[in-house]
Amino acid sequence: MASFTLLSSFSSAKKNTLISSFSSSSSLYRTSLALKRTRPPNSVISCEINEPVNEKPTVPIINDVILPTFLQAKCLENAVNRDNTKLNPKLKLFSGTANPSLSEEIAWNMGHELGKITIKRFADGEIYIQLQESVRGCDVFLIQPTCPPANENLMELLVMIDACRRASAKNITATQNRQSIAAKLVGNVITEAGADRVIACDLHSGQSMGYFDIPVDHVQCQPVITDYLASKKISSNDLVVVSPDVGGVARARAFAKKLDAPLAIVDKRRQEHNLAEVMNLIGDVKGKVAVMVDDMIDTAGTICKGAELLHEEGAREIYACCTHGVFSPPAIEMLSSGLFEEVITTNTIPVMDRHYFPQLTVLSVANLLGETIWRVHGDRSVDST
Repeated sequence: MASFTLLSSFSSAKKNTLISSFSSSSSLYRTSLALKRTRPPNSVISCEINEPVNEKPTVPIINDVILPTFLQAKCLENAVNRDNTKLNPKLKLFSGTANPSLSEEIAWNMGHELGKITIKRFADGEIYIQLQESVRGCDVFLIQPTCPPANENLMELLVMIDACRRASAKNITATQNRQSIAAKLVGNVITEAGADRVIACDLHSGQSMGYFDIPVDHVQCQPVITDYLASKKISSNDLVVVSPDVGGVARARAFAKKLDAPLAIVDKRRQEHNLAEVMNLIGDVKGKVAVMVDDMIDTAGTICKGAELLHEEGAREIYACCTHGVFSPPAIEMLSSGLFEEVITTNTIPVMDRHYFPQLTVLSVANLLGETIWRVHGDRSVDST
């Protein structure tokens, strides 16, 4: 039976994401890009901060200059200057249909080409997948987030895994961004499909790793966002990191430590599902720049209620940060209402054009995932510096 390695981004009860843990000094954490064109140049990459154009979000873009120091990842900087497809013929990258732009960016950052694969659906909705090249004895990485429509994308991923297994792939790695509330069931399905490893990105709860009967590496995407915030050169004396609820305190504390900033907590009580009522604020935000941190933003009720309280308590500016921007209605309307100076997310979940608004910034995790793939393929620790 073929062995599998899954590089995943699941969401548990809050639809959050899976991928793996690195030390804060790791070169993996020196990356923070957002793709603005489909085909990046075949040269070293850079990140610039641009002004909004036609109400498109302020995003870092790729150009032909060397990366700023705080965004460098030496392994990947060298990778884009050579053809790693020929140098590493046993490494195969395939993209599903859920987030092809992220797949292309990961492949480019690695100096690798995406494999050829046919994915289509019959008239009755049945998924048809055929590999257009040999994967026998190869390490195969499948980039397929389980973002909306989640059930369709999850089934597509499972069929891709099965196709690679039947084609005698040596190892298979699947990249996901969300999973349903039935996280244990999804874990069982992936395990039964033959997987022997999962790499997960920003899990809502670390206990979710226990849903799998196989090893799970948990990658934190926080450094992508903290590096971006560090580029703004906001004084730590003016900064405060805010957890939008008590459940996110551990995440916010780690975020605050990286930014050398104090911590505040919004104490709220949820009256019913997807509705939140703010009760109290623990900490001082008066006259400060408040950075609200969560693993995901779905309907935005929790984070917007918290932002209203912070304004009442005298916060000067408020930034909203999350790894996974789900943006279910009425999130866009609430986030663009003027509560936030900037809303920062990553491209673990593709952001639809209709979801763009002037305050939105999308940072890319492609370098982070590309470096993760290299380390898994090379049997190296993801915790190495």
